[in-house]
Amino acid sequence: MAVGLQAGYGYEVMPFSVKYLIFFIAAFSSLRSLPQDSTLINKTLRWNLQQCIEYAKKNNVQINTLRLSQKTAQQEYLLARAGRLPNLSAVASQNFVHQDRRGNATLINGNTIATGGGSGITSSGQYSLNSSVTLYNGNYVNNNIVQKNLYVESANLDIIRQENDITLQITQAYLSVLQDKENIVTYTSVVNTSRAQVKLEQQRFDVGSAAKKDLIQLQAQNATDQYNLTNAINTEKGDLLTLQQLLLLPSGADFDIVRPDTVLVNNVTSVPLKNTEDTALKYRPEIKNGQLGVDIAQYGVRLARAGYKPTLTAGGAISSQYTSGSPYFAQQNNNFYQQIGLTLSIPIFTRRSVKTQVEEARINADQAQLNFNNTRITLSQEVERAYLNVQNAQSQYDAANVQLKFNQENYRIATEQLKIGAVNTVDFLVEKTAYVQAEQTFIQAKYNLLLTQKIYDFYRGVPITL
Repeated sequence: MAVGLQAGYGYEVMPFSVKYLIFFIAAFSSLRSLPQDSTLINKTLRWNLQQCIEYAKKNNVQINTLRLSQKTAQQEYLLARAGRLPNLSAVASQNFVHQDRRGNATLINGNTIATGGGSGITSSGQYSLNSSVTLYNGNYVNNNIVQKNLYVESANLDIIRQENDITLQITQAYLSVLQDKENIVTYTSVVNTSRAQVKLEQQRFDVGSAAKKDLIQLQAQNATDQYNLTNAINTEKGDLLTLQQLLLLPSGADFDIVRPDTVLVNNVTSVPLKNTEDTALKYRPEIKNGQLGVDIAQYGVRLARAGYKPTLTAGGAISSQYTSGSPYFAQQNNNFYQQIGLTLSIPIFTRRSVKTQVEEARINADQAQLNFNNTRITLSQEVERAYLNVQNAQSQYDAANVQLKFNQENYRIATEQLKIGAVNTVDFLVEKTAYVQAEQTFIQAKYNLLLTQKIYDFYRGVPITL
């Protein structure tokens, strides 16, 4: 019933032997860099599937890393928009000059210049405001704004895609624990029945109506049933720990899941494969992100081509200065300087730098288109595989259900016959073993079908719920 990753965030059903390795890797990669919530230590947590998914979306390290990337993309977008605005800078300088009796003036920085005259300290200052704005640069600013906005959208889709990934991982782990709990219920019932049978056989043996061999066989079977129950309990503990680590819950938390009153399977194969595939190719985040990758790369070509075109900027400045020895404000007024102008820069020969940038941008655009096409193909294959998995799981479930009904009835008859001594112990144990195996096969088939249905529904855009 385990789920494995495929290229393009796809999923397929894998044997249980692979499940633990996948879960361990996923849990370890999440644990290694995100601190656990210490407020949950020594807390009793009983969560349903939806609570587990929401908590994982909030605390998963990969998702939070992508959220930070999204914030970075947002800042880059705001910076690109600011490219339309003029800049403004202020410059102020103040100098002090010491003049000795020989007529030399010593600046504060240690340089000496010849001036002539007497001794003393003079000061001077310069103040200016400068501004410039880009009027035209091959539409680079506008294209850069659009491209950076596409990066923000792509970052948002990356978050959604990672949330989809963790949702399926949590669902798989949650269903594994549910299956374990149902196995425990089954084995507990078997153990209780086995104990009763041993007790009855012991009474018969005590009065001499049963052979010791038959009693020992039932006692041995009871010990086997106890072992199977213990093994089922240990399996649940392991799967519960896997889910807990996948959620990044602290080890001190008392965590368990809420078992639904009923776990139902439905017939999702009634939804045609073509409809599901069309929906996935239209709405899945990896498809939208693939198209955004193509658009981003195409805008990269436009940005590179702007290097061929002239750049026109407008600039202006105002400044003033003064020197000690004359009225300060009069000098500021007399030395008040204003400047405004246009600057046109035309690229004539760039030693192939612009051409190389354009060609590389075109290559990136072609690669983005190939990646997008591959994403579509991969997703279509994943949906087709998911549809086949549901069909296979449905047929296995139907066969397991029929098998369980017959073996359950055989076991019921054998149990009644054992009570009255109408069947020998060996034949009874054969029927019991067949029944227990059929019960376990049915439970596994049920949860395997449930998981494949949830995955197929997920491709159709149906939220996962129990």
